[in-house]
Amino acid sequence: MRYWQLLKKRGKSMSSIPHDGNGPSASAAERDLRNLHADHAAVAPGEIAVGVVIGRASEYFDFFVYGIASVLVFPAVFFPFLTPLDGTLLSFTIFSFAFIARPFGTTLFMSIQRRWSRGTKLTGALFLLGTSTVGIAFLPSYATAGITTIILLSLLRFLQGIALGGSWDGLPSLLALNAPRGRRGWYAMLGQLGAPIGFFIAGALFLFLWLELSKEDFLGWGWRYPFFVAFAINVVALFARLRLVVTEEYTQLLEERELEPIGIREMLRTQGYNLFIGAFAALASYALFHLVTIFPLSWIALHSQQSIPSVLIVEMCGAVVGILGTVASGWIADRIGRRTTLAVLACLIGLFALFTPWLLDGGKFAQDTFIIVGFALLGVSYGQSAGTVTANFEKRFRYTGAALTSDIAWLIGAAFAPLVALSLSSRFGLAAVSVYLLSGAACTLLALRINKVIESRD
Repeated sequence: MRYWQLLKKRGKSMSSIPHDGNGPSASAAERDLRNLHADHAAVAPGEIAVGVVIGRASEYFDFFVYGIASVLVFPAVFFPFLTPLDGTLLSFTIFSFAFIARPFGTTLFMSIQRRWSRGTKLTGALFLLGTSTVGIAFLPSYATAGITTIILLSLLRFLQGIALGGSWDGLPSLLALNAPRGRRGWYAMLGQLGAPIGFFIAGALFLFLWLELSKEDFLGWGWRYPFFVAFAINVVALFARLRLVVTEEYTQLLEERELEPIGIREMLRTQGYNLFIGAFAALASYALFHLVTIFPLSWIALHSQQSIPSVLIVEMCGAVVGILGTVASGWIADRIGRRTTLAVLACLIGLFALFTPWLLDGGKFAQDTFIIVGFALLGVSYGQSAGTVTANFEKRFRYTGAALTSDIAWLIGAAFAPLVALSLSSRFGLAAVSVYLLSGAACTLLALRINKVIESRD
């Protein structure tokens, strides 16, 4: 039956297919199915990769625009009644709201997809992401609106998380499943390239505005510009992704791979253990993620150890190193395995954690070294962190499983990282950051070990 459904979509009729008396001959059936998948192979990997990179880069740009603003803008604009440290901590608290909201967004928009369509879901999610992002640009300062503006900021940040959870389109999973044999590590890293690319663009935009505007103009209106840019980029990304996910060819590919939404209750009941193994397997990467992007900017800025432009320039250089590391992760993973890559990088991140106090508190050269080396480790590790153990999911659970695994990993590993790191380091010293990173590395190694034991029993 599946064979006839696929042939019907391709426009073939029974009369055009050779029979042996009981149905189509084996050779004819095999030939038609080979042709069908050959057509897919000719168009799928490259075009899917473009859609994945564009989509993820736009999401991460939104992500980092908010993160950088949490350090450079929000303490002064929305929390002027607090000390710079307390204002930054409160900014980081609201920063975490999007990660708390992501699983709810995934659940909501999976239901929308089951009821209507994948295109409706993606359009709604990206429209919500764009409007909530640009809404932040229109918020009045605390001096104008008082506590109301803080409530609105919190609400818009939560809506950003709902939208990010709903924007899962299944393209990374489809890309991994259609990658050539022996090249899955390479294709897996393509979606992860969006992180350093998005950070580089966001950092460059804030750097330009900081250098070109007076501090009064920057805090008065200049900081709003990146949020308008984020809205425009989301529009471009929406059309780039819709061009893929609503076409007949890609709908057919998604259906063939059974990449369809599954009810969350059923998912948790039957595959819950895989969700948490997958989330913890990537924890070292996600814990490091904000500790080399957002946290150093806050720590250095609060202690006036370097100028803001100097830190942003180094972090942009780090983003370039992160891009190179992400690309290298694909080459490495295809030779030693994706899980081995994650395990080795977890050990290296643990070793890097031991030097964190001396680097971050050691002057400009040491701080710059922390950022550059951190981005290098992040690139290689994060490049293979998505979907490393999603092969454990039953086929029909992979679409929803990949989305929820990512949501949980962000929530556990990254949501509170800037808040926890800045809070603990301000009270107990930078050794607390080392402990935080070491715990992430230990969780990754433990999860990978558990995953290996489970696989050996199957």
